[in-house]
Amino acid sequence: MVSINHFDLRSFDLNLLVAFDALMQERSVTRAAARLRVGQPAMSHSLSTLRMLFQDELFVRVGTVMQPTARARMLSGPIRTALDQMQTALHARTLFDPATEERTVRLGFSSEVELLLLPELTERMRQSAPGIRLLCRSTGKEEVHRMLDDGALDLAVGCFDAAAQRHRSRFLFEQSLSCVFNARQLALGTPISLADYLAAPHALVTRTDSLQGCLENALTEIGADLDVVAAGSEFLTILATVACAPVITTIPTRMARLYAPRFGLTVCPAPLTLRLPAVAMVWSLQLDQDPASAWVRDQVAEILLAAELDVRDTLRAVGGRG
Repeated sequence: MVSINHFDLRSFDLNLLVAFDALMQERSVTRAAARLRVGQPAMSHSLSTLRMLFQDELFVRVGTVMQPTARARMLSGPIRTALDQMQTALHARTLFDPATEERTVRLGFSSEVELLLLPELTERMRQSAPGIRLLCRSTGKEEVHRMLDDGALDLAVGCFDAAAQRHRSRFLFEQSLSCVFNARQLALGTPISLADYLAAPHALVTRTDSLQGCLENALTEIGADLDVVAAGSEFLTILATVACAPVITTIPTRMARLYAPRFGLTVCPAPLTLRLPAVAMVWSLQLDQDPASAWVRDQVAEILLAAELDVRDTLRAVGGRG
């Protein structure tokens, strides 16, 4: 690739090339000025500057026509090609076809969102965009914006927000919580009472040293304390634990609806209100107008927003039965 001397080009007004091409096409200062929608004095000034820069008359009046010199004819082809390429670049539209796109999309998730989204998103990719591959990783609030800036992530989905003007975000849904337990291990009525809930042994998801895990801040806010006897880092681990042991867990309703039945577990609303952060998508401004990235964001939103009605139906349905 030929190196471009940017400093050399910076000292040259590239608008003069547009003026040169207009003069070459029109062979008249007046008509060239009209083509560029500038005054005749401005066009005459451009021609004078071109003559000085190229050390050549460039155009010589012959009767009523400005005839190009040999130097102007030599310059005409390369300048016309350069302007044509610039115009093509300025008006180019990025073509995107999911069926033929080949790329790896890097997704960052917080908490349970990966488990809620990845199975159906993968199914959609295989059907509509088989060349798009999904590389997912757990991402914390303290690192997500740096990873978006560095290009390590194309999209983050979870309890995130746009920290700066260089980020974009889209709200997806508010989180709600449900209780999950094994009715063969714990004789609890549904809906579960607050007294039974606080008295029961709990298993919770945690990504920290706290047994209260993901619920610690919410429990502290209402002054509640749970008897947590086991805590693990993965939701499926906790659901498997609840299936085997006489413990109850409190997890996001979407997770409960999708996965508790696979373990033969009972789902019911949590008997106290715990406020959790909303789930949103966050991405870098660098990818805001990228058609492939926008299409993936639309798929993510459709999957998670479509599940919202199912969650509401579940909340109503499990209110009176297990």
